[in-house]
Amino acid sequence: MKQTMNENISSIALKTIALEAAAIDNLQGYINEEFEQCVKLLANCTGRIVITGIGKSAIVAQKIVATLNSTGSPALFMHAADAIHGDLGMIGPQDVVIIISKSGESPEIKVLVPLVKGFGNIIIAIAGKKDSYLAQSADYLLDTTVSQEACPNNLAPTTSTTAQMVMGDTLAVCLMELKGFTAADFAKYHPGGTLGKRLYLKVGDLSRLNAKPKVSLQSSLREVIVEISSKMLGVTAVLDEKQHLAGIITDGDLRRMLEKNEATQHLTAKDIMSTQPKTIQQSELAVNALELMRQNNITQLLVMDGPGYAGIIHLHDLIREGII
Repeated sequence: MKQTMNENISSIALKTIALEAAAIDNLQGYINEEFEQCVKLLANCTGRIVITGIGKSAIVAQKIVATLNSTGSPALFMHAADAIHGDLGMIGPQDVVIIISKSGESPEIKVLVPLVKGFGNIIIAIAGKKDSYLAQSADYLLDTTVSQEACPNNLAPTTSTTAQMVMGDTLAVCLMELKGFTAADFAKYHPGGTLGKRLYLKVGDLSRLNAKPKVSLQSSLREVIVEISSKMLGVTAVLDEKQHLAGIITDGDLRRMLEKNEATQHLTAKDIMSTQPKTIQQSELAVNALELMRQNNITQLLVMDGPGYAGIIHLHDLIREGII
């Protein structure tokens, strides 16, 4: 009995996914010349993109607004019910208004459309019925018609809201491409949290907080050990007489040296160091340091300021900042 119930749950889940996937796939047929005109219109909009809806469509509208704002297209959300009770003042003369509705026949939408048209603003409809009041009244239509909802009663907005969401994402991505919106631009709007740090945090921002271990080519084994231990980074740079980077000595280098040599009293840094250390410029993104560490299976990098030695960045620095 229990197994049959689990099989039924899995069957329902898979059917839901299939229905929604099919709805998304069908959207390809709605990407037409009118869609291209909408993208160009929004790209050239000198005001904001005002997006509105009622019920579940209002929630979708809020998500699309958030996506547009974070990808360089200023947008704001206006609830359709609140709009006809004072929030119409949010709409500026240069704004483009997007109205989202599955049926295109909601009472609030029917009141809202003529008011917006009276302001002279262009209306883009994201609607699921081409012959609806909204679709027929708007200047442009982005069709999101679905054959059926995933809901077993074909009532609760499920497939239809998924289609609306994807259409909104499609607009946002097209606008990003058209405007040449880069990762650097994205970072400006996402300074907080792990995502932001991956986009803007530089190697130098982290390495400057660390000690700067260094020894000379002639430094004794004792001096090397003291430098590595006191700076607590498990590594030291080796500099020549002109203070140019000559090599690196790690904890591992010391262990390997002790395994190979019984007499160590005459050893110097030059005898122990590796001569081709992995380095990274302090102007690089910290996430690039992480990738370099992963590629070489190491836990620290020597940080350079041009040709000069500038310090150390350690894996622990990246972990502490949530880059990993």
